[in-house]
Amino acid sequence: MAENKRPDDGRDRWSQSVTEGSDALDLEEGVFTWKDPARIARSLKRSAEASRRRKSSPYRSAMSMLTFYVNRAGRDLDADQREVLERAKDELRKQFGRT
Repeated sequence: MAENKRPDDGRDRWSQSVTEGSDALDLEEGVFTWKDPARIARSLKRSAEASRRRKSSPYRSAMSMLTFYVNRAGRDLDADQREVLERAKDELRKQFGRT
């Protein structure tokens, strides 16, 4: 059975442009590639708290961006990095006092 794959025509995917050019948060370069969940959470928290363009609470904005990235990275995200990002969600909850 043939797989349903679009040919890569060199364009960025819309999810990549959302992550890189989010109007709500100014993310540090490469934040989702870091290996330290606490560092990722701190960076997202800092970005969300500094933003004046977000539409919801800093916690919700930071968690939404992290969840969006995990969901949209899909099959291109290796298991080790997915685990780091899932642990970053737990760290984010701790840092916002939501445990």
